[in-house]
Amino acid sequence: MNFYVTTSLPYVNGMPHLGHAMELIMADVLARYARVQGKDTLFSTGTDEHGGKIAEIAASEAISTKEFTDKISKQFSDLAKQLNISNDRFIRTTDPNHEKRAQEIWAKLKDDIYKSKYIGWYCTGDEAFFTEATVKANNGTCPAHNRPYEKIEEENYFFKLSSYSDKILEVIESDKLKIIPKTRKNEIVQVIKDGLEDISISRPKEKIAWGIDVPGDETQVMYVWFEALLNYITVLSYPDGDDFKKFWPANYQVLGKDILRFHAAIWPGILLSLKLPLPDKLYVHGFINIDGSKMSKSLGNYVLPGEVIEKYGVDAFRYFVLRHIPSYNDGDFTWGKFHEAYQNELGNELGNAVQRTLVMVRNYMDNALVDSTEDTQTKELLEQAITDCKFDRALDIIWTKVKNLNQYIEDEKPWLLNKEGKKEHLKEVLDNQVAQIRNISVFLKPFLPETSDKIENIFSGNTLSVPETTLFPRVEEANA
Repeated sequence: MNFYVTTSLPYVNGMPHLGHAMELIMADVLARYARVQGKDTLFSTGTDEHGGKIAEIAASEAISTKEFTDKISKQFSDLAKQLNISNDRFIRTTDPNHEKRAQEIWAKLKDDIYKSKYIGWYCTGDEAFFTEATVKANNGTCPAHNRPYEKIEEENYFFKLSSYSDKILEVIESDKLKIIPKTRKNEIVQVIKDGLEDISISRPKEKIAWGIDVPGDETQVMYVWFEALLNYITVLSYPDGDDFKKFWPANYQVLGKDILRFHAAIWPGILLSLKLPLPDKLYVHGFINIDGSKMSKSLGNYVLPGEVIEKYGVDAFRYFVLRHIPSYNDGDFTWGKFHEAYQNELGNELGNAVQRTLVMVRNYMDNALVDSTEDTQTKELLEQAITDCKFDRALDIIWTKVKNLNQYIEDEKPWLLNKEGKKEHLKEVLDNQVAQIRNISVFLKPFLPETSDKIENIFSGNTLSVPETTLFPRVEEANA
């Protein structure tokens, strides 16, 4: 069985933040879990690199647009490595293959594309148009970028999204295209019922030169939000690539709540026009706030993923965003909360259970281990949680096992059994501890792959392998 998962493509207008890291990790869990199940898996991520905002920032830094996009894109690919992300592809929308195939897709969509005059309000910071009502509500100034909206009148190409409105509504309401969580499904259903209008999919080259040329019209470039969506099939070398034939439609596409409309309305419209199957599921996550506020450099509450990883390690970071940021809502990062989770849950609960069992097997059993049985009940619970993208719920299930193991050790008191010479019962207890730890290790593999491997290395085979350090060494609390 084949499995294809994607992240959205972050826009390279700035360095990666915690939200980007979280999305990569969530998609990585889905990919790693699919591989554990024996599925032939392809996991794609990358960067979105065209548009006027990119050119504007590059000019302000007095470097070429290509130099700027190379620099920022590398930060995202480096972050994926730092987070131990198992992606098979990293696509850049400036890749020649993407640009070539985007033009081929445009040609295939030609029956649903027409040219017309467009009048609207635009913000370069968002690379997006806004309604008269939105502009009026914000007193003519974009609140996200503190710059006036521009009144634009220009001739653009349009995609006939409105003609697919009924079909898009049908596939979403029937869960043929399943949107997780249901609150996001309800949100986009209402947007579609309010009416999908045809969308502008190009900009004049004289205004925005940094983009993919529209085939047959050298005066226009493709609108960045249109061509970036195409990456999900251009990375598979649509239409003739073996990967496309093998992996499309995607099983999961992971994205943030702010780009739901693009992925649940515009993207399905494009696919329907191409007569292609729609993805199975869109998983829509929330945002990470810092100390209760939206991340902002000006507020001084900007936390980089690398800062956290450097101090606490990659698996601790993965653990926090998966368990302590709600899978279906916004969440909050504070250094204090992070340190508490690291020290109490990872160190005192998981690390302690592993360390105590290791020491007792070494001292009481002469490093000897026996085979263990699989915990099928927990496995089934985890499968459902991961299928529903309830990563926080999945780790709650695993941590119930961790806490139960610690309680078991306290109840059975192997040190007393050894002292009293009850060797047979002692062996039974320690064999059970090892079996539970081995199962926990397997369950953790998609979430905390390094930790899972370390535990497996200790307790695999028939002889204990003693590591040089504990799983989660003590760390001094970081200053907020």
